[in-house]
Amino acid sequence: MQGTVDGFGYGAVTPLVAYLMACLGGALGLRCITRSLLVTHARRPAWLALGAAALGCGTWTMHFVAMMGFSIEQVPVHYDEPVTYASLGLAVLMVGVGVFIVGYRGATGAPLFTGGTVTGLGVASMHYLGMAGMRFHGSFAYSTPKVVASVAIAVAAATAALWAAGRARGLLPTVAASLVMGLAVSGMHYMAMAALSVRLDGTAETTADTPDASALVPMLLGPLVLLVLAGVVVILDPMLVLRHPDRAPALPAPGVPAAALAPRTGPRPAPHQHRHPDRRPVRQRARTPQNR
Repeated sequence: MQGTVDGFGYGAVTPLVAYLMACLGGALGLRCITRSLLVTHARRPAWLALGAAALGCGTWTMHFVAMMGFSIEQVPVHYDEPVTYASLGLAVLMVGVGVFIVGYRGATGAPLFTGGTVTGLGVASMHYLGMAGMRFHGSFAYSTPKVVASVAIAVAAATAALWAAGRARGLLPTVAASLVMGLAVSGMHYMAMAALSVRLDGTAETTADTPDASALVPMLLGPLVLLVLAGVVVILDPMLVLRHPDRAPALPAPGVPAAALAPRTGPRPAPHQHRHPDRRPVRQRARTPQNR
């Protein structure tokens, strides 16, 4: 039996809030990735890990905020918590792989393509694994062309986001990139939901068709707390407050003397300084009886 699906049980509230969550996670993640490119190698992994966690949690939170408005007509829907949390872990892990590739190999060429592909596949995998964690008397079926389109949107959005992270040095470019990324992630979600159809069992129990959001609220608390903490770290970042980065010192390169790479901390000496006086030896004539 075919089931009737409603993805907007609360009207435009859930899509709007979901979009804002995607933008928040995108802005924090992009800011952390940008920051990682301006610090020493010792501090880079921490910023990249925080960026991956912010992107993964923001996308995951966006998905389940949007799912608060999802319901199947007259059929109760429950969530398998281990599978649902596994989708969060998968998102953070795969996004982290893509972010570290770009963070260490650069946001151009093959590293950008590889990192964007892995990150986009992670976002899409998170969505479909999260959908697999839904329990009801029936099963989901998907339209293959729309599934492919949703994965392509996820990969394109992730690649564009990583590319922007490698080039956006100011706050406003990061915000603009996060708004575009939030739109792309939301588009991926609703494209994937458009590919969905529901087949109900003959013994399906009926209930009110109002979406039950109470089961999702406890699951969202952890990722929301992490996003808040990431926001505090980014806001207190010296580069954002003082407007200048603590760039990494130059590393020795083959064929270049180490003294040439040492940073100059004081004023350059005047041209006349550090010059030795002209101490040419004065040749004295030998003293003879004639010139005494």
